[in-house]
Amino acid sequence: MLNVPDNRYNYLMEIKNYKKEFIYSYSLGAFPTIELIKHKKEYIIDIYIHSSFKNEEVLSFIKENINKDKIKYNDKLINKLSPKENCFVIGIFNKYDTNLDKNKNHILLDNPANMGNLGTIIRSSLGFDILNLAIIKPGVDIFDPKVIRASMEAIFSINFKYFSSLEEYKSAYKEHEINAFMLQTNNTLDSFKFTNNLHTLTFGNEATGLDKKYLDNNSIIIKHSKNIDSLNITNAVSIALYEFRKQIKNN
Repeated sequence: MLNVPDNRYNYLMEIKNYKKEFIYSYSLGAFPTIELIKHKKEYIIDIYIHSSFKNEEVLSFIKENINKDKIKYNDKLINKLSPKENCFVIGIFNKYDTNLDKNKNHILLDNPANMGNLGTIIRSSLGFDILNLAIIKPGVDIFDPKVIRASMEAIFSINFKYFSSLEEYKSAYKEHEINAFMLQTNNTLDSFKFTNNLHTLTFGNEATGLDKKYLDNNSIIIKHSKNIDSLNITNAVSIALYEFRKQIKNN
């Protein structure tokens, strides 16, 4: 389990740039940190604020919601941890576990490899009201600050869980129909009819797509012109989510 109690004394020994093996991570920026406070306040270790930061609305929100012993000012640390010059607030928080809602639709990503893409997909999934994300390992570390920043506030509002294989996921969520988006099928998104079942919209690695084991009668292709080989995965996910949401709202 990642739900670790306050480990402030451990991490203060030497705060370093993020590594996957850390039991804590960072929200880089005022807006992501505000959303961290709103949705995952119980996991916050400390909030660091740059001395030049003067946004009174944000400062008031932080002071009203975070114990004063967890609010720190350290310009050097912020400059060290953030690759961007306009980062004035950083939240340090313990990593945490979540479970997927068995009664809601899911997105499944098989071996996502790009941090920016993962963050963008998380943001799109929140925008289209799918709040449960399954990831088949190996995959990008969802707690990497680059993923958090790319998702903006969204990562703190969704459930996510890693699985060792598709079989492990299917065993846990037997009621979900897998809808794999891939090039090898003849079912086009504009003609496919989503049922009233629970669905798992499934997408593959940015470079290799999905393995043929995903191919069945519920697989879907997003048709595009012959001017390109394939859509960027973030575009494909957004298009799929838009059509899926439109259909299920009208059912």
